[in-house]
Amino acid sequence: MGEGPRSPLRHRAFAVFCTGRLVSLLGSAMTPVALAFAVLGSSHSPTDLGVVLAAGIVPRLAFLLVGGAVGDRFPRNRVLRLSNLGAGAAQLAAAAILLTGAYSLAAVAVTEFLGGVCTAFTTPVLRGIVPQIVPAEALRPANSLLSTSKNVTKIAGPAVAGVLVGTVGGGWAIAADGISFVLAALLYQMVTLPPVRASEQIGLLHSVRTGWREFWRIGWLWRVVTAFTVYNIVFTGGWLVLGPGIAQTTIGAAGWGAVLSVRAVGALLAGLVMYRLAPRRLLPLGLTSAALTVLPLLALGLHAGFAVLAGSTFVAGFCAGVMSVAWDTTMQENIPGYLLSRMAAFDDFGSYAGIPVGELLAGPLGAAFGAPQVVLAGGILIAVAALSPLRSPAVRALRHPPVRVP
Repeated sequence: MGEGPRSPLRHRAFAVFCTGRLVSLLGSAMTPVALAFAVLGSSHSPTDLGVVLAAGIVPRLAFLLVGGAVGDRFPRNRVLRLSNLGAGAAQLAAAAILLTGAYSLAAVAVTEFLGGVCTAFTTPVLRGIVPQIVPAEALRPANSLLSTSKNVTKIAGPAVAGVLVGTVGGGWAIAADGISFVLAALLYQMVTLPPVRASEQIGLLHSVRTGWREFWRIGWLWRVVTAFTVYNIVFTGGWLVLGPGIAQTTIGAAGWGAVLSVRAVGALLAGLVMYRLAPRRLLPLGLTSAALTVLPLLALGLHAGFAVLAGSTFVAGFCAGVMSVAWDTTMQENIPGYLLSRMAAFDDFGSYAGIPVGELLAGPLGAAFGAPQVVLAGGILIAVAALSPLRSPAVRALRHPPVRVP
């Protein structure tokens, strides 16, 4: 795949960046499994695990917009190095706490909080840096490669973590994550970028305010972000909260685990396909694909068997992968580089903010109206939300490749 004449891997900076990202993602993919078993093994308390997980997500929301401003204000390779070194230090500290038997809820929660802060600075930079290291015509295959590597780690990471947890303990898997961040930081050190323009040297708070105004000025952007805030609220509640309970009565826990794996395989295949596919209307394709991700929710709501649920989940994973590549490429092609990290931060903020809302609403709604009914209605709402931006001429008019804004 990487040998084609338009391969972004021909560009040294992207090849190094992609390698660093792969190393970092592999470590991060091990953490959910490793952290859960390490905390539960030390505390024997699901409440402790909930506190630790919340400690990681809260700072992502709190610092994300500042992280976007930093990504537009300072050299992005430098921000990536520092945020990865910080995240690595936090994970190594957590590993040391767990491996030495000095478990303390407060201590582990603090390390996860610090790691969450670093992530808030990392995620807006990741999308902003790609247009700086590959030419415009290589953006789509570059994003496809990054998506493929991410989905590979989603499949391999939990499996590796499971082996480590079962042999040497979860603490060592968390230590491996910490080391992966440090290795990624060393690789990012080798990525050179053009200097930040003098006109972009403004204060961070002012940068956030101007970013907010620009966000609402770009009509196609806020329409899609708003639609996917609704999407994430409904999907999180329906798939992650109510889905396992419904699946328990229809296909069992083992079947549900297999279904989740099938989704990851579908997303992986999408990255391979999008590497070669060159549609002129990427965003409409992505939004239409996003609407099809409701298929497994409809299957759950209708009490479908394993074959139908697995098949629909594979299609949904594939369509989600298409939307991911289409959306990243559309943003990178149509948003000026000096705004890109801030716009990515507003996009991510909408996604993260929807997650706890969906988690909190799903249980009461399922108890009041029945879980299958809520999931079925949610699937319909998701399809409507995903397709709603297509009503805007600004969304329908986007083409690939567009005229770049200087």
